[in-house]
Amino acid sequence: MLDWSLLTGAVPVVLSVLGVTAGAWLLVRVLTSDRRPWAKALEVIGCLAFAVATTAVLDHMARAVWMLFPDQLAPAIYAWVGAGFLAVALAVARSARRPRRGIVLSMVAALVVFAACANQVNAIYGTYLTPGDLFGIAHHDDIALSDVVNDVRVLPDADPIESEWTPPQGMSLRGKMTSAVIPGPLSGFSARPAAVYLPPAYFSNPRPRLPVVVLLAGQPGDPDDWVSAGKLASIMDRFAVQHDGLAPVVVVADATGSRFADPLCVDGPRGNAATYLVKDLPRWVAQHLTVDPDPQAWAIAGASYGGTCALQLGTNHPEVYPTFLDISGSSEPTLGTRDRTVKEAFGGSDAAFARVNPIDLMHGRSFRGSAARFVAGAGDRDARNDAHRVLAAATGSGMTTRYDEVPGSHDWHCFTAALSLELPWLAQRTGLTS
Repeated sequence: MLDWSLLTGAVPVVLSVLGVTAGAWLLVRVLTSDRRPWAKALEVIGCLAFAVATTAVLDHMARAVWMLFPDQLAPAIYAWVGAGFLAVALAVARSARRPRRGIVLSMVAALVVFAACANQVNAIYGTYLTPGDLFGIAHHDDIALSDVVNDVRVLPDADPIESEWTPPQGMSLRGKMTSAVIPGPLSGFSARPAAVYLPPAYFSNPRPRLPVVVLLAGQPGDPDDWVSAGKLASIMDRFAVQHDGLAPVVVVADATGSRFADPLCVDGPRGNAATYLVKDLPRWVAQHLTVDPDPQAWAIAGASYGGTCALQLGTNHPEVYPTFLDISGSSEPTLGTRDRTVKEAFGGSDAAFARVNPIDLMHGRSFRGSAARFVAGAGDRDARNDAHRVLAAATGSGMTTRYDEVPGSHDWHCFTAALSLELPWLAQRTGLTS
């Protein structure tokens, strides 16, 4: 059951049918009660008002008070959340009149409706592919990092690596996922374990020093989101099959510290995320993995918050990440508005904000030698607008740039398509392929 698909096949269809049936049953039960017509109408109107008000309050609390995420949500999200709360309100209304006979059936019906609505939201974003993903128990490391053999010979450097690479006979064309706790001794940043993809060539002897792609998830988010919703291993394995087992080592790093934290990818009161990603993480990766330590062999990429973070690090620290991929990122670090961001994360100093803001940096200095790709979903108007704004500044700074669009909106359908599309460019840019 943990591997059943929540997005395709029978499960979402059955769940939708059950949700519609349960919702209709609740509404009919309220409308066919023995109360006067005007009283039943008022009851339904009251349930609708409760659903709308609860949805609005929850949205305000999540974005403005708890600051779980800064983005506006699509109208369909509010509609599905509101439908779930409407079912709860109808169940409570019916149970209040029939506390003995109605409460169990009513609450079960409401739960079914709420589950169906939640899965509709999930389908929009494509976040949880299976129940195992939802509960965080579906994915296990293919191999423990401690079991990876490191006592191997290393091939001489080649440019590109592909030009001097001959895969050993019998080598698997499937890479392996592992994980690692990457400490932050310089930053003091407390990061969750990183997910690491090691391509088939990594398990050869002799082994090439491979390039590195540091990959970042969104906010709210978790490094494992790229493993499950992002289908990272499948994307990388397809590339490896086409290149005789060669692919970059991918380190899916934690850029936030927890699912709902938002350090804005800077050093500040919310945590020293920038120092962690610029100093602690590269140092650990170079020491523990067989990779090319040259910054030209490194790229940083991410989606949504991760895309904004990639943009920030690519412009604030081009000496570390001269190559970056920004998927559906914002044009600047944000907690929702510029005023709020400056006040809460930069001590109210516009100058402090400008010193790290990518567009301000690109307007004030040359980035010749850096390269960037910007990708947005065709249905994501905000991300498209931000991408074009940043693209103009990046191109004007001398950076090598390109903008691409893929199907989807601000969701994992877009993010996975974008990574697949730009992976050949990342491999070429980091010296893996020609």
